[in-house]
Amino acid sequence: MYDRILVPTDGGEHATAALEHALELASVHDATVHVCYVVDTSTNPLVVSKDEVRDALRQVGEDAAARAFADAEERAAAHGVELLTDLHEGTPGDEIIAEAEAVAADLVVMGTHAREGVSRRLLGSVAEEVVENCPVPVLTVHAEDA
Repeated sequence: MYDRILVPTDGGEHATAALEHALELASVHDATVHVCYVVDTSTNPLVVSKDEVRDALRQVGEDAAARAFADAEERAAAHGVELLTDLHEGTPGDEIIAEAEAVAADLVVMGTHAREGVSRRLLGSVAEEVVENCPVPVLTVHAEDA
């Protein structure tokens, strides 16, 4: 049923819970897990020095991605699952959807903070954007669900 499972990560507990869920599915279905990290380099139009901000965001993101990928590789090895990693730069929702298409994912498994009310309206939701626009099924996982 599943050959390729995509797991977007930011290295946080919600993403880790999603990764664990995906690794369990992958071990049952003998699937490959693709983990992607998106460095959000989109900047506010009011920022004066966009290049400097983008460079700083890129460096922080690359460091965080390296830590997240190392953790994912350890977890995948413990489950006996093949894992591939990919680093992207841009707007998270758009990049996750593009990665799902690029790797021909059968499923996207991603963590969600399950924000409600005003915080959701103000902050937006990458998971919601992916659920609404991704051409493949998306499974969302809360950290406490794991």
